[in-house]
Amino acid sequence: MEQARLKPGEAVLDVGCGTGGVTIPAKIRVGEKGKAAGIDPSPEMIANARRKAKRAGLEIDFQVGVIESLAFPDNTFDVVTSSLMMHHLPKNLQVKGLNEIKRVLKPSGRLLIADMRRPSKNFFKRHFTPLAIHNAMRRGHSEATGLEDLPAVLQAVGFEGIELLDSKFLIIGFIQAKKPGV
Repeated sequence: MEQARLKPGEAVLDVGCGTGGVTIPAKIRVGEKGKAAGIDPSPEMIANARRKAKRAGLEIDFQVGVIESLAFPDNTFDVVTSSLMMHHLPKNLQVKGLNEIKRVLKPSGRLLIADMRRPSKNFFKRHFTPLAIHNAMRRGHSEATGLEDLPAVLQAVGFEGIELLDSKFLIIGFIQAKKPGV
């Protein structure tokens, strides 16, 4: 949440929200006047997220949905987040999904993606390469991909201010970008 730099009153969308682990803290940060929504393709995850939000007394718009077809009007959100889901998508769905994210972001809106970095150091190669290779094979690639591969996709879609952040947790890194302003 620190990386998203959410402010009270902002509207935030969490793409691939799962059970609301990012969406619920995001709603708390944007406050009562802010708006939070989350989408996930799994009805079970969305049902769980709705229960958690209800228990917390938070109004969050959780919807079953997919990144390549977001059910929100153009220019709706100040911030879009996505955690640990981009590596599941083949490049063509990444492009479609990032175009949809750009569409629903307001001009100068911010995007924050948290996902797995490509294994590079001996520790990561020894402990996490099997996971990276598994993910690559699932996606039909012959080699592991990671967060480092997203800047080119983000640039091709038309985002600006693309930056791989120094912050990381184990093999999870962060990249931020923004939709061009008016």
